[in-house]
Formats: sequence, C-alpha cells, structure tokens
Amino acid sequence: MKILQLGKFYPIRGGVEKLEYDLCEGISERGIRCDMLCASAGCEQPVVRLNENSSVYVCRSWFTMLSTKISPDMIVQLRKMAANYDIIHIHHPDPMAGLALRLSGYKGKVVLHWHSDILAQKRALVFYRPLQEWLIKRADVIIGTSPKYISESSDLENGRNKCVAIPLGTIPATPVGEDEIKAFRDQIGAKKIIFSLGRLVEYKGFKHLIEAFKYLPEDYKCIIGGEGPLEQSLKQMVWDQKMTDRIIFTGRIESEKLPLYYASCDAFCVSSIWKTEAFAWVLIEAMSYGKPCVATKIPGSGVSWVNADGVSGINVNTEDAEDLARGILTVFESDNYAKFAQNAYERYCSLFTREGMVDSCLKEYEKLLTEDI
Repeated sequence: MKILQLGKFYPIRGGVEKLEYDLCEGISERGIRCDMLCASAGCEQPVVRLNENSSVYVCRSWFTMLSTKISPDMIVQLRKMAANYDIIHIHHPDPMAGLALRLSGYKGKVVLHWHSDILAQKRALVFYRPLQEWLIKRADVIIGTSPKYISESSDLENGRNKCVAIPLGTIPATPVGEDEIKAFRDQIGAKKIIFSLGRLVEYKGFKHLIEAFKYLPEDYKCIIGGEGPLEQSLKQMVWDQKMTDRIIFTGRIESEKLPLYYASCDAFCVSSIWKTEAFAWVLIEAMSYGKPCVATKIPGSGVSWVNADGVSGINVNTEDAEDLARGILTVFESDNYAKFAQNAYERYCSLFTREGMVDSCLKEYEKLLTEDI
C-alpha cells in the first residue's frame, strides 16, 4: 500500500497541514509508504525526509492568493508521481491541490478529507465550485472530522452517502514537571488561569473572551497565545477596559513550550464565532492534559461535539460574553471541576488519539483497495 497526502504547505503553520504531517508520520511508522506533496511556505528543501517510509515533497510557490499558495510546480510534480500511489488522500479546502489532482490524470483511489466548507472567500467559491463538485464526485470516500459537521454541511449534500466521520487525533500529552508548573503559575499570580490559543483573527472571537473577564472574579486571569492582524486592536481593548494585569498576550508560542501552558492552566477556552472553526484541534490537545473546556455552540460546526456539553466542559452561546463567563464559572463549581477534568481526559483517550485516527484511516484505505478484488 502506498499513500500520498496531497495539499496545503510546508513548514507546518496550521491544523490541516499538521494533520497531514501526523498522518504521514503515524502511517509510515506502521511500515507503510506514506508521502506528502504540498506547496512551500518558506521551505527551500525540495524533499524533506521524515523516515525510511515517508518524505515531504515541497513545491515552489509563486505567490499567495486568497490564503492559497499558488504553485504550478505542484501540478507538474503530481503528474510525474501520481501513478506511484495506490491512494491519493487530498485535503479540502485547498484549491491548488484540487486543481493539481484534476490535471494529474490519476486513475487510482481518492480519499477526500473535508476539513471545512469554504466560508471566508465566498466570492471566490463561485469560481471554485465546479472543481469542488468534481472533487466530491471523484472521491471514493469522504472523511469528515465530526458527525455533526458531515450532517450539517450543505456543500456535502451530494456526497453524504460516501462520508465517514474520523475525528482528528493528537499524540499523548507531553509530561511537565510539578516544579515547572508551580514556577509558571507563581509568575502568572492567579487563582484560576484560563488558556486560549489561536490566530488573532475575527472568527476566533477573542474580543468576547476579553469582555467575559468583566464578569469574572479579579483573581481569574487569561492567557491568549497566538499572533495575527487583530493583535493591536485586541491589546487596545484590554488597555481601554483596564485589564492589562488580567489578560496576557504571549504572541506565537513555540511547539516545544506549549505543554507548559496546557499543563499549567486550569481550563481551556475556545471563543470562536463562525463555522470556519470546524473542529478546534486545540480542544483535543487541552483534553489530553485533562483540562476542562469551555467552547461555543457554533451553528453547523463540530466544535460543540468535540467538547461534549456537561461532560468534558461547558458549551455557551457565540458572541455572548456574559454566557461565556457563566460557562467558565460553572466549570469551577465545587462538584464540577474534577468530573469535567476526568471526563475530558477520557474523551481524548476514546476519540481523539493519533493512533485511533491512523487506525480508522487505514481501515478506509484497506476497504478501498479490496473493493475491486
């Protein structure tokens, strides 16, 4: 069995390419050939070897348009190598990858991984829709990240009969020493620490999280990790509301430092407001550390499925700072916290491990390759 993960870019900058990388790594560790073909996001190496069974083929990007790396080299490269693979696993949304597959002449099995509908570039969707519809028709199986997203996506209406839900999965939590955690918490100086992580963009809803702290006790503090175009306006909001001692912006947190933040916080929060947040990978990372979660009930999104309301935490209304504050306070009620923490870890173990995700993908691959025998 030889698998090619197709799409996005390298080095890793976000959730989709992180998933592709993890699939390549996880599948190849089972002794199965699994490579990745993508556009460059600053990588100058044409080939990055992961291990003896996996390589990342990085194609030169000409420019970026509507969040898509434009890489004609990807089309040329795929035409040369496509026939070497039994299955191409393409990740959506990525118009460049879709176009490359359309022009590749590939005749083998196709797995379409549907991470989210296209929402932010609705005007561009008018031009992309024919290719998107071709992808849905061409795919032998479509993987959605949650049952909820599959059932509520209008774009998948014509392909729902070949959809299967495989939740995203991540590796187990990296252990962090108690002394390190204590030093971190002493530095923050709070009774309760709420951690949130993501790009500082509109759909993440960070302004509502900041506003929620007007309704929380003074000894509650919030750490917001990430960078983005709204950084200055969010910092100004914190300044205007005289909460600079309660809301801490870290900027981009390097991956090797993230375990300390997850391990040291008391709860994790996703305040996103749009369906662009289809799953929220950060929720399962927090759950792997046994952290209760507070998330939003985004219509059509899988976020409120990932964080099971009343089980691994609390789900609240979008764009509602008071409800967000109530959700945070509910997590810390005396009878709730230990229960939510335990349930969050157990939910991670049962649904969101990388091993489980790899197992499920391999089962789908094997089904496809035995269909015609």
